[in-house]
Amino acid sequence: MNPSHASWLLNRRTTKALLWTVLLVTAAVGANVVGIYLVGSVASWERWLTATAGYFMAWRLCLYGATAYGWVWMRRRLLAREAQRGADRQARRRLVRSEIAGVAAIVALEASLLMQAA
Repeated sequence: MNPSHASWLLNRRTTKALLWTVLLVTAAVGANVVGIYLVGSVASWERWLTATAGYFMAWRLCLYGATAYGWVWMRRRLLAREAQRGADRQARRRLVRSEIAGVAAIVALEASLLMQAA
């Protein structure tokens, strides 16, 4: 891969990641604005969010479970493919680092949510 192709790919990936980030932030802000509009005030919106926190926790647990299932499926396929190429050890190290980072991010998110609730 020549350097000019790598920089184009990096710019393309960066642009795509930035667009997804903007889209997700816009959707989150939009959901909050619509929620505030529907319940009538920011205080009512905060009360509704507090009252339904258990449902959101159940939703996140289901989402984490589905993500873990998909991760195990993807991990098995990736390791089988990398074993055929002979790069099994490096792939395992990358996967372990990704798994640690993912679990740490989820723990940090849930800890921050618990700290807010307290």
